[in-house]
Amino acid sequence: QVQLVESGGGWVQAGGSLRLSCAASGRIFTSDAMGWFRQAPGKERTFIASIRGSVEYADTVKGRFTISRDNAKNTVYLQMNSLKPEDTAVYYCAARIRTLRPGVAEADYWGQGTQVTVSS
Repeated sequence: QVQLVESGGGWVQAGGSLRLSCAASGRIFTSDAMGWFRQAPGKERTFIASIRGSVEYADTVKGRFTISRDNAKNTVYLQMNSLKPEDTAVYYCAARIRTLRPGVAEADYWGQGTQVTVSS
């Protein structure tokens, strides 16, 4: 079993930055892909970024968001810069992510989510 706890969400004005953190515990391995999804109101949850050695990003966040991982701390981070109102969503940490096709992924484990609100 794997537990994921997110932190770092909040409110920011457009153009600002936020950094999300996700601490993992349980049976998580460095070979497991970890990352982030988000769900905006009335929309499906969508893939944002993952990391397992190499990184992958959704086209909507490339160049603005950076994912990183500290294996010693079992923690994954998402640095979000140049935030836009359309980035407003609940952000979910995920573990054991599998890419189904470019930009589409699924995961075995999920955090509880953290709200990110970007005002214009």
